[in-house]
Amino acid sequence: MSSASTDAAGFPRPGAAAPATAAGHAARTGIADTPNPLPRPPGEAEALARAWAFPRGWRVLSEVNNTLIGPLFLGTALLFFLLAGVLGLLIRLQLVVPGNALLDAATYNQVFTMHGTVMMFLFAVPAVEAVGIILMPSMLGTRELPFPRLGAYAYYAYAVGGLVFFGSLFLGAAPDGGWFMYPPLTSREHSPGINTDMYLLGIGFIEISAIAGAIELTVGILCNRAPGMTLGRIPIFAWAMLVFAVMVLVAFPAVIVASLLLELERALGWPFFRPEAGGDPLLWQHLFWFFGHPEVYIIFLPAAGMVSMMVPAMARTPLVGHGLVVVALVGTAFLSFGLWVHHMYATGIPALSLSFFAAAGSAVAIPSGLQIFAWIATLAAGRLRLNEVPSLFVLGFLFIFTLGGLTGVMVAMTPFDWQAHDTYFIVAHLHYVLIGGMVFPLLGGLYYWAPTMGGRLSDRLGRWAFWLLFLGTNLAFFPMHLSGLIGMPRRIYTYPAGMGLELPNLLSTLGALCFGAGAAVVLADFVLHYRPSRAGGSPWGAGTLEWLPGGNWGLRSIPRIASRYPLWDRPALAEEVETGGHYLPGTATGRRESLVTSPTEAEPQYVGIVAGPGWAHVVAALATAAHFLLLTGSLYIPSLAAGVLAVAAMLWWLWHGTDHGPIVGRIAIGGGIVLPDYLSGPRNTSWWAMVVLMLADASVFACLAGTYLFLWLVNAAGLWPPPGLVPPWAGWAALSGLGWLGAAGVLWAARPGPGRRGGPWPHRAALLAALALLAGALCLDLWAQWRAGVRPDAHAYGATVFALLAWQGFHVATAALMLLYTVARSLVGRIDGVRRVTYDNTALFCGYTAAQGVAGAALLHGFPVLL
Repeated sequence: MSSASTDAAGFPRPGAAAPATAAGHAARTGIADTPNPLPRPPGEAEALARAWAFPRGWRVLSEVNNTLIGPLFLGTALLFFLLAGVLGLLIRLQLVVPGNALLDAATYNQVFTMHGTVMMFLFAVPAVEAVGIILMPSMLGTRELPFPRLGAYAYYAYAVGGLVFFGSLFLGAAPDGGWFMYPPLTSREHSPGINTDMYLLGIGFIEISAIAGAIELTVGILCNRAPGMTLGRIPIFAWAMLVFAVMVLVAFPAVIVASLLLELERALGWPFFRPEAGGDPLLWQHLFWFFGHPEVYIIFLPAAGMVSMMVPAMARTPLVGHGLVVVALVGTAFLSFGLWVHHMYATGIPALSLSFFAAAGSAVAIPSGLQIFAWIATLAAGRLRLNEVPSLFVLGFLFIFTLGGLTGVMVAMTPFDWQAHDTYFIVAHLHYVLIGGMVFPLLGGLYYWAPTMGGRLSDRLGRWAFWLLFLGTNLAFFPMHLSGLIGMPRRIYTYPAGMGLELPNLLSTLGALCFGAGAAVVLADFVLHYRPSRAGGSPWGAGTLEWLPGGNWGLRSIPRIASRYPLWDRPALAEEVETGGHYLPGTATGRRESLVTSPTEAEPQYVGIVAGPGWAHVVAALATAAHFLLLTGSLYIPSLAAGVLAVAAMLWWLWHGTDHGPIVGRIAIGGGIVLPDYLSGPRNTSWWAMVVLMLADASVFACLAGTYLFLWLVNAAGLWPPPGLVPPWAGWAALSGLGWLGAAGVLWAARPGPGRRGGPWPHRAALLAALALLAGALCLDLWAQWRAGVRPDAHAYGATVFALLAWQGFHVATAALMLLYTVARSLVGRIDGVRRVTYDNTALFCGYTAAQGVAGAALLHGFPVLL
């Protein structure tokens, strides 16, 4: 490579001509540059474009492609960011002077609650999830994520539900108990209106949308990577999104469980949080903060992944300590689940527990610091371009997040936290971490990756935006440290004069206005310069695959990867990919296709059919939103109708959009490789999706079981079960356990396969037998508890028992629907020894339901006997 085409670090300059490197690359890697010799057959590219073409006009709303859904997702999240920012400005204007009457107390409570709720639930997580949906296919070198309809369903449910939720503010029905919604403040006695219900039901189902997106990202990152992109070669942002998705699957069920339990107490009188009936309001805090503190890292780790992508490109050198940064991402995620008690130091937690969580708070700084030192080392090894907008946001992130991290170590220390708890010092720390740790990397990433989505944004406006945001952040939130140490409490709508709080609050308000001006400049820049396109080519000279040219279909052909920075290793790759010189250059089935690879080594497994446009997922999303929102207003009949419509739309979507079976049999993808277009079992992406779903499912069950055990701990000896209640005979557990295990056993024994005798009737009989066994085991558990006198509204013991049984009943109802659906598929000839993905997934879910039933029966029947 000539010196004219490289920079001082030896990497390609932006716009430099790609030299001929075929012989050199083949010699280094042993892999041929172009498995498909050129020229390609005529009409191949046109057929690919037809298969991936968007519907025209208003019918484009039925499209599911990530190049449409991703930007819509991101745009909606940024809209909520602006709306929540306006609420933040109202808060600051109210507090600019003592005794201000801009907002009354009730309105202020709704405004600050909605500000925090919208920022955390409707902006932060959806924004990083949206960036993942946009970038993952191209960054991983694939056509599309495996379940685009699931991603589109998640988007429409989130957008409609979020907008209606925000609109409640204008009707006086917005939540007003803080974004954390502590009982008993949010109990029916103290919050009799629908304000709290709007939070519990409105936000709860939006979290389900986030889990749906996490399933798609997890399976996509594991099973849809370019050949040769081993786990060691995955880009850091993909690693960050994988860790993010797993954290969502583990953490978000906790807040869903907390919301369901509080709604059950408000609507049906089940006393989970009422001490006089065996409940405890601290149960809410444990469940909520088990989600709430990992939530900070859920939104930080993807942002850190963006920084780990931008720094090498802007410094023109590979990331220092790539493997250690991956370990730091995983380590941070692991440690973050041991930090939830940080928010509960003042609740009377035992001293030993306080010591443990304080140590965990200090320990989590180690992997975070490791990433910071890796970025600094990379900048030192290369040559940072300071005049570029992404570089400015990266540097601003390092400064602001480091300050927030330092105060985080301070509040992790118990004596200091006791002094700063519930003061504006905590508000300052929170905003330094969230704005520095998420907003600055996100905006820097938008400016960095904008050329892959819609053309380069304005450098001049970007610099103005950065300095306004940077100065505004520090001016708004640094004085809050001082006002907090002076003693200004959080969540107050006014304060008296003469306490020394006037100047810090005035400065904070001026800083908030400066920050708002910076956000307005960013908005103007996008309105003026964002034009959706996918031209390819990096103005920064980056080395990862998202900079390859593409269209609706992603990459024209899928290359084999031999390094972490393939565009640096192989400058001619873009031209080869665009001319169809690599794997799967066309469409063998006439449909949308994607290459499915193995999770660890990324070796090709089969050619998967990717879903195209449709309306079923849109109807399902709208009906799901309507179901939960109608429940908020106690409109039970319309809500039930909406729920039935949502289920019917999902069944239509599944019937026509999944498990197509073998279409052409075998497909030559290039390089002499011939793959099937259908596989079942663990090599199918839907099998992985079911496993990932069961991870979230198990987290819900663990939270419910933890609820049972926590309330046992806080009740005095002899009060769990309450006096006079004789637990059911333990033999009922053995009988129901036989039913649970029998259901799983018959499905496994009768599974269809090549060469099985008896035709389809054995597995049809097994499906119906499993349905009977699951229903019988559930009825036995319910009858045993009811016969023993357990009632859900009398004591927290009965409430937790029936909460666990209700969750198991939901699984049995879902399993029954799946079993009958599978029988129907079999009756029309869509299940056989080869085509059995539907049967495998149904059996997998029923097996999990059976295992959960056994665990629940052991807890409910066996635990009281051991006391």
